[in-house]
Amino acid sequence: LYDYFKQLFAQVTNPAMDSINEGTVMALYSTLGSEKNLLEETPEHARLLRCDRPILTNDELERIRQLERPGFEARTFPALFKVSEGGEGLRGALEDLCRRVEDAIAEGANLIILSDRGVSPAEAPIPMLLATGAVHHHLVREELRTQCGIICETGEPRDVAQFALLIGYGAGAINPYLAFETIGDLIDDGTFIPEGIDRDEGIRNYLKACDKGLLKTMAKMGISTLQSYRGAQIFEAVGLDRGLVAQCFTG
Repeated sequence: LYDYFKQLFAQVTNPAMDSINEGTVMALYSTLGSEKNLLEETPEHARLLRCDRPILTNDELERIRQLERPGFEARTFPALFKVSEGGEGLRGALEDLCRRVEDAIAEGANLIILSDRGVSPAEAPIPMLLATGAVHHHLVREELRTQCGIICETGEPRDVAQFALLIGYGAGAINPYLAFETIGDLIDDGTFIPEGIDRDEGIRNYLKACDKGLLKTMAKMGISTLQSYRGAQIFEAVGLDRGLVAQCFTG
């Protein structure tokens, strides 16, 4: 229970922290899967997938998607809507996404991948923060949230602020595939990237920068672990419709 209470006090006391000097008490690991009763302790409580960082490479996401281990089942859900249907199409697609995720959990899925791959002239992506918040709160209302981890496979986020928002509204891991593709293109072009850096090193540098940025962001709120930051919703909503906030960013 030590880690659990450490996370609680990180949220309650929250004086600003120094993410460098106090780095020994900070952690970026994220767990995915079905959580068990907090008031019990069994071997099944440890049956969770641990990611050392919340930002996943394409290969890491694919390993999760293809995982074949007892107690884990990954399902991918397209987060897209028909352009021709406009705003009502977006609203309907969002509601349908929530229902499909709920049904999948009832069937045993516990690694939920929300994906905006497959964008075309006919289908646009549901904004990933909207999709994540909607699914997260729908599962909370249905008392299913602890039964799964949410992973975002998305081309939208590229910087620390965007990653922090997704994590703050429920994402356990994020695969920013377009950011990786952009890094590769910049390296191939050779205009902005120093010579001698290949794609692998470029992506490693990017991931390291994201890690440091997330630690600094959490530290400003006095939060020491990503597990405490996930779903904490430490943001202000400015200019958004109250009905939208109530549905997707409750509280």
